[in-house]
Amino acid sequence: MSTTSNQQEIAILSNAKLGLIYLTANDWALITDKAVRRKFKAGEKIVEQGRRTHGIFVLLAGTASVQIPPPREIGPGEACGEISFVDELPATADVVANEPVDTYFLDHSTLQSTFELFPHLGSRFYHSLAAILSRRLRTVITTAAAAMAKSSTVRP
Repeated sequence: MSTTSNQQEIAILSNAKLGLIYLTANDWALITDKAVRRKFKAGEKIVEQGRRTHGIFVLLAGTASVQIPPPREIGPGEACGEISFVDELPATADVVANEPVDTYFLDHSTLQSTFELFPHLGSRFYHSLAAILSRRLRTVITTAAAAMAKSSTVRP
C-alpha cells in the first residue's frame, strides 16, 4: 500500500467523530500495521448475531446497518463487533453492508499482544470502546424510554 493511501486511511480513522476517538494517528499507524483488510459486498454480513467475531471491524469506506433497535447506520471510522470484542461472547446484532464496504479487522489476540508492548495504546483503545458503548447504550435507553412514554399515553 502506498504511503499516501495509508496516510489517508489513518486520517479517516483519526478524524471519525463516532469512532475510536482517543486514538492518535500514531496509534492508528501501529494498529493498521497489524490489522487485516476485509472487503464486503452490499448485503453481506460483516457481523452475524449469535456468532463470535474474535475481533473488531473498523470501516474505512462504505456504510453498514446495525440490525438492532433502534437500527442505525455506521460509516467510515466507526467500529462494529465491539461488544463481542470486549466480552468475547457472540455478537448481539447483525451488521450488514449497505454497499461495498472496506474494513480493517483487528484480531483480539493480535491487539492484546500489541497492547502488552504499548500499554498506553491499550488504555486509549479501551477508553474509546467505552465511549462508543456508552453512547450506543444511551441511544437504546432513550429510544426505549420514548417508546414506553408513547405507549403509556395511548389509551384504547
